[in-house]
Parts: sequence; structure tokens; C-alpha cells
Amino acid sequence: MKKIHLGLPKGSLQEATIDMMKKSGYTVTVSSRSYYPSIDDDEISVRLIRPQDMSRYVEKGIIDAGLTGMDWVREAGSDVRVTVSLVYAKQQLTKVRWVLAVPDDSPIRSVQDLQGKRIATELVNVTRQYLAGRGVVADIEFSHGATEAKAPDLVDAIVELTETGSSLKANKLRIVDTVMESATVLIANHHSWKDDWKRTKIENLAMLFEGAIIARVKVGLKMNVPGGALEEVLKKLPALRKPTISTLAEGAGYAIETVLDETVARRITPELKRAGAEGIIEYPLNKVIL
Repeated sequence: MKKIHLGLPKGSLQEATIDMMKKSGYTVTVSSRSYYPSIDDDEISVRLIRPQDMSRYVEKGIIDAGLTGMDWVREAGSDVRVTVSLVYAKQQLTKVRWVLAVPDDSPIRSVQDLQGKRIATELVNVTRQYLAGRGVVADIEFSHGATEAKAPDLVDAIVELTETGSSLKANKLRIVDTVMESATVLIANHHSWKDDWKRTKIENLAMLFEGAIIARVKVGLKMNVPGGALEEVLKKLPALRKPTISTLAEGAGYAIETVLDETVARRITPELKRAGAEGIIEYPLNKVIL
């Protein structure tokens, strides 16, 4: 049987990735003692790999495709095919940022103030490129962890990953600049991409994964509407496409179904009710394929 080898990120993104795959239609089961989860698709074999290492293994063809951060692809300088960008992170549906941060009371106010200073980060190569692009030469050291605790006693500044910035504030650090934004990407080996069967399989994964991410902020909405209220209700309904309208039996009016942002649904549901809609049902979605 033909099979693709897929890498999933081990660590902070692991749980969010497995949840995303569940919404996509794949059940991934992880054993606490194994790096080889099971998946309910005989055409896919899965392995857990640290995001920092993923792109190198994909580039070498050891695995066909993998999910990792665009930051780690850039850091490794890997030559891989980026098939889709998926905006999800550990805590929320958002891009993450690598930020340059210093202690609150530091005299450093701009990137130029880092000339000749010491910086700790796990993202050494990207940081070096960032500084070089601004004409700054600094001593950049690799951080094995606990980066936020190294300033100001060990280094003058850090470049660290953040979603909300709350951890930096808790450690009394101030953001000076954003070094780069990053999102999770599905990457593929170039040779695998040239194989028609593997390419189709990877493209299918990309489509389903993207549909699952889109669906996380949207809901379906159903309602019945008397004939005389149809025009007024339709005015209040934004949608990905025009809503589906069906005629109810015995001239009882219309059934309307649509997809919209969950934040919009909570705002307009009372308005729909006041406009004449009845039996309004809101339901969650697994995938939205545009």
C-alpha cells in the first residue's frame, strides 16, 4: 500500500495539532512512551518530531511532509515546499511573534542600542539576519531554555517567542521590536511533491487542515422565516456565500441556512429574532472548505 510519512510537532504545539487533525477528520492517538502515534488512515504513517528539527528531516526526504513553524524553517534555512499556512498556536488562533525584549529599566530603547551588546535566543540565525539588516553587530548566544530569566544578569536582551506577551510582562521585560511573525505551516519534500500520488495526498491534507482552522471561528445558523419577514431577515445575514433558502411545506414560509463568524452570530441572533425569524439553531462546524 502507498503511504506518506508525516511529521507532527512534539511539544507545545502537539495538543493543538492533534485537535486540529481531529476536526479535519483524522483521529491521532499518542502513547506517552512512543514517538509513533497511530492514525486512522492506512495511507499515512505519523511520527512526533521537535518543530526545530522538522524542516531538516523533510528537506532530506526522511519524511514526506510535516507541520512546523515557519520560524524554524527559516532558522534551519531548509529548502522545502510550503503547501499551506495554518494560523493556530498553543493558546489561540493567532500568529506568534519572536520579539526583542529587554528589562523594564534597561536604557535600551531601539535596535541600534544593541550595538556590541549580548543577546540570548533559540532563534540565532534569524536574529543574526535581523540585526545585520539594521547594521547592528551584537554577541548572539544560543539559549537552551529559560531565556526570559537571563536578562539582565547574563545578557542585555533576549529574542523570545510570545503569543500574548503576558509571560514577558510577568518577568518584567519590555518589548523593543518584533523580529518576525510566524505561523504553523505544512511543508513537503520537493521529491515527494513531484510524486503525483503523494502530492495529491499532501494537498488533501492541506485542504482539510485549512478547512478545520477556518471552521474554528465560524458557526452554522438555521432558522425558519415567515414569508413577510424574509427580506428583513436577509438584510441582517452576512455569509461566505448567499444563504441557502428553501420553501417550507404548505406555504409556511422559508428555511434559511448560512455560515458566519461566531462573533457575528452572537450579535445578530437577537436581531434575527426581532425581525421575525423562528426556531433559530446555531451549530458548530468541523471544516469549512472555501
